[in-house]
Amino acid sequence: MADIIALDHINVTFKTGKDTTVKAVQDVSLHVEKGDVYGVVGYSGAGKSTLVRTINLLQPPTSGRVEINGTVLFDGDQQVVSNKELQEKRRKIGMIFQHFNLLDETTVIENVTFALKHSDLDEEAALKKAQNLLDLVGLGDKAQSYPVQLSGGEKQRVAIARALANDPDILISDEATSALDPQTTNQILDLLKDLNEKLAVTIVLITHEMEAVKRVANKIAVMEHGVVIEQGSLREIYLRPQQELTRQFVGGSLAAMDTLKAYDLEHLSDEERLYQLVFSSKNVSESVIQALYKEVGVDVSMLYGNVEVLGNEPVGTLFVIIKGTTEQHAASVTYLKDQGIEVTEIDEGGIWHD
Repeated sequence: MADIIALDHINVTFKTGKDTTVKAVQDVSLHVEKGDVYGVVGYSGAGKSTLVRTINLLQPPTSGRVEINGTVLFDGDQQVVSNKELQEKRRKIGMIFQHFNLLDETTVIENVTFALKHSDLDEEAALKKAQNLLDLVGLGDKAQSYPVQLSGGEKQRVAIARALANDPDILISDEATSALDPQTTNQILDLLKDLNEKLAVTIVLITHEMEAVKRVANKIAVMEHGVVIEQGSLREIYLRPQQELTRQFVGGSLAAMDTLKAYDLEHLSDEERLYQLVFSSKNVSESVIQALYKEVGVDVSMLYGNVEVLGNEPVGTLFVIIKGTTEQHAASVTYLKDQGIEVTEIDEGGIWHD
C-alpha cells in the first residue's frame, strides 16, 4: 500500500540564543501507509509533537522532505507548494489536542460548523453535516449545548467531530487523551479506531502512554532526544524491543527481562538456550510444553509468561530454557513453529535472534 505520509531525513533546529541551538528532531524518516493507526511514543521533550507538526508544515523542517498523499510539500530547506495549495492540503489533515481548543461562547454544533467556514457549503448544508458528525461521535443530542456543560470526554468528541468536518485523509491526535481519566481515554481511543475503520482515515497518534498505542495502533515509532530509536509493527516492537527505552514503555517485556536477569543467563550450559515463544489468539490457551517434551525429548524450564491484548487480540509470551542437543534444539524450533508459535532465540545480553 502506498504511503500517505512520507517524512524523509527530517531535521528541526531551534535557535535558543545568539550562538546556541536545540536539535528537536534529528534525521528522522517516517512512512505511514493509508489506513494506518501509527503511534509515535516518547517522553516529554522527545520531539514527537515537533516531528508530527511537520506533516502539515505547522512546523517547517530545517531540512528534509515532506510528501503528503503524493504531493511534495517541502524539500531540502524550503516549501515547494504555494501557500494556497498548502492551505488546501491542511484542510485534509485534521488535528485534535489535549486541551480541546473549543470556542466556549458558541454551541457545540457551531463549534463544528466553524471548521466549515471556508467550505463551499451553505449554512443549511453545513449545519446538516455538523449534526451528522455529532451523531457519528455519539453527541447528536448535545448540538445546542455549550462546552462548559460537557464533560472532558464529550469535549474531546466535539473536537474530533470538528476535525472531521472537512473529510480529512489524515487525523493527528496530539496527546488527545492525556487529560482524561482511564475509562474516558479508552472510549475516545475506541472511537478513533472506529473512525479509522468506518471512514478509512489514517491516524497519527502522539502519546507518552503505551496503553493507548496497544489499544488501537498497528505501527509504532519510539522517539528519544529527537531521534526515532525504534519503529515497526506494534507486535514486533512490543514483543521484541531492542532498546532499553522501548522496554520501559512496553512494560511487559521489561518485566520479563528483569526476571530473566535473575537467572544468570550468562552461565547457561552449552546444551541450554533461551527462547521467547509468542502465541496468537488461536493458540494462546494451548499447552505445548508437555507436548514438546513428548515429541522431542527435551527438558523445558518456564521462566516468565504473560498475556497482553494488542489491537484487541490476545497475544501470549512465554520465556523458556530448552536443554538438549543441537539436533533437538532444531527439532524443537521446527515443532513449535508447526504449531503456529513464533520462536525467537535470545542471547545472554537480551538480544533477540530469529
